Amino acid sequence: MRFERIGREPDYSRYMDLKEGWLDRRIFSDADIYEEELYRIFARSWLFVAHESQIPNSGDFLTTHMGEDAVIVARQPDGSIRVMLNSCPHRGNKVCFADAGNTRRFVCNYHGWAFDTAGDLKGMHEEYCYDAGDIDFKNHGLKNVAKVGNYKGLVFATFNSDAPSLEAWLGDFRWYLDMILDNEEGGTEFIGGCIKSVISANWKFGVENFIGDAYHAGWTHDSGTRSMNNGQPFPPIDMDNSYHASVNGHGWEFGTEGVGDLFLLGRPKVMDYYNKIRPKMAERLGEMRSKIFGSVASASIFPNVSFLPGISTFRQWQPKGPMQFELKTWVIVNKNMPDDIKEEVTKGVMQTFGPGGTFEMDDGENWENCTTVNRGVVTRHERLHYRCGIGRQIEHDTLPGIVYRGQYNDANQRGFYQRWLDMMTHDEFGKMPARPEPQLGNVGETRDLPGLFAL
Repeated sequence: MRFERIGREPDYSRYMDLKEGWLDRRIFSDADIYEEELYRIFARSWLFVAHESQIPNSGDFLTTHMGEDAVIVARQPDGSIRVMLNSCPHRGNKVCFADAGNTRRFVCNYHGWAFDTAGDLKGMHEEYCYDAGDIDFKNHGLKNVAKVGNYKGLVFATFNSDAPSLEAWLGDFRWYLDMILDNEEGGTEFIGGCIKSVISANWKFGVENFIGDAYHAGWTHDSGTRSMNNGQPFPPIDMDNSYHASVNGHGWEFGTEGVGDLFLLGRPKVMDYYNKIRPKMAERLGEMRSKIFGSVASASIFPNVSFLPGISTFRQWQPKGPMQFELKTWVIVNKNMPDDIKEEVTKGVMQTFGPGGTFEMDDGENWENCTTVNRGVVTRHERLHYRCGIGRQIEHDTLPGIVYRGQYNDANQRGFYQRWLDMMTHDEFGKMPARPEPQLGNVGETRDLPGLFAL
């Protein structure tokens, strides 16, 4: 699909200078910029739409959004997954109002147009009123997206027929993703349903917080941390052995002590479980990744998915205008994890990063205030500071991507906004620079990597 835009095409580079470390506040509230984001980023990127565990059987479906476009994600009889617009081609009404379920047909409640789970038009109310030649059934089904991909259980889709493969989109970031998706035989699953909440803030604030902002945690979340852990403060950060790593706008910030986030979850049984499987994790993924997992860490997949690998909250920031987003959260666990440990993880996530969690409420208030205050008529013309750690880039013999030393850093945030700028500026993916050049090649499984990256 190609999308023609009529109107202004500003020089988006004037909104930031990432080498100098500043951003223009207007990118968080300007309605015209937001509208361009929907076209240039959300209509062209690979977007997360489901975990395969949510739709295991033929006829299973869920509804979600890709940007502001409503879509249906449905499992097919042959086991494949289709993603299609949740909009009837007759008058545009929403076809499916359910969050999830199992069905053989999607039927529009306006005029009774009926579609199978692949989106094909199968019939309608009072079909006799259409004369021969009035309607071509083959060309009036629910519009399917251009591509659907699956990376170790995470299902993505894109409207862009020119998009690179999902594996190329994720690139070397797969090395990091496998710490949460492939640390144990059997893979992962979502448990406990989806929690949705609406926050009056710009979607980018949530993404950038999770992609690299460990800096806020010891201050913003101090009282929450102490309340969850017998008065103990946020774990100290080892600036010599913690890092930011960025790949084409995806980012993971992390320590290497292996326990910080598991401590914050406040569930000793979960800590014991991961300590028990850690030796096998090291055999499977290498020593370095077994040390990273469970550490104080957070990560985001460009453009709008984030997770805390040790705490097991997985989330998506769905844009609803320049000053509002819908936050969708799930609990992600290893499929082979014992049921009692899954229950402990779920309770820990709800107490920390559920809607009433000790940490979630802190963040939402901050993001709302940042969004509201930044749009002041004078305030919006002041620059925001993103220089923390700007001189700490290193070449690491094990970690792929653009790597900076020290977890208190703005490096991944700068990497995220660089990819934002790339998407807003370039009309073709082929003209966008790789940031950095791929290091891992065409390796199918990162656990099979030879040489330094296997350490």
